[in-house]
Amino acid sequence: METASEKTEPRTITVAHSPDSDDAFMFYGLATNKLETEGLKFEHTLKDIQTLNEDAENGVYDVTAISFHAYCYVDDKYALLPHGASIGDNYGPIVVSKEPRTVDEISDMKIAVPGELTSAFLALRIYNPDFEYEVVPFDEIIEAVQKGKVDAGLLIHEGQLFYKQEGLDKVIDLGEWWHEETGLPLPMGGNVIKRELGEDLMKEVSGHLKRSIEYSMENREDALAYAMQFARDMPPELADRFVAMWVNDLTLDYGERGKEGVKLLLEKGYEKGIIPHKVDIQFVD
Repeated sequence: METASEKTEPRTITVAHSPDSDDAFMFYGLATNKLETEGLKFEHTLKDIQTLNEDAENGVYDVTAISFHAYCYVDDKYALLPHGASIGDNYGPIVVSKEPRTVDEISDMKIAVPGELTSAFLALRIYNPDFEYEVVPFDEIIEAVQKGKVDAGLLIHEGQLFYKQEGLDKVIDLGEWWHEETGLPLPMGGNVIKRELGEDLMKEVSGHLKRSIEYSMENREDALAYAMQFARDMPPELADRFVAMWVNDLTLDYGERGKEGVKLLLEKGYEKGIIPHKVDIQFVD
């Protein structure tokens, strides 16, 4: 008979993602133990994306959400998982101002940005590298623009949906610009996994993450109710719209267009001298 000491303890996989409703929605199945994970135990940590980007540089978690821009600096430690991406197809981060401004004025503006390692900041610098900026927590950017502390703000997250109600004006939607230029979706963030876990374990974890996203899509109402507790006082219909924007078919599988979007974004960042080296994009199969 097997004794208690001979039983194998489940292997703990540390997972970190943002408390945004789209991330929480994706991880619902795993975070609430709705799925059988065969000898693996998933331990979840929630942090804002800027902190996650910094933690990834130090290899803190086995699996972590990350900005694609930040991935350039950790591609030696982490491989990209083929599911769980936030990719906007013909929409993306939006530059907003208090008074109507044109794109030609961006060079003369001081813009509040949510972090230097965010993909939104990378996309804006690819569009126009010549602007002054100040890093402001993403949920304080609208207020900074309203109070005139900056000329414009780069919005990610739910601010993209209600900036007009806050009396702000759109200067440019970078996802629309990118789609016009390339015909491709604009990737913002993805999930990565530590290479040191080894190929078999990486693939196993990848499969569980895919099933978690599928489970959430199949149980949308329950997953949304779970995600709402992290939705920063968003009304349910707004959270629903936000999740629908960022959890879609490309989340379940990048597909060729999604993967091309990632490659092109990082290539252009390198060509413009924003990213210091060419990035070897490798997805876990």
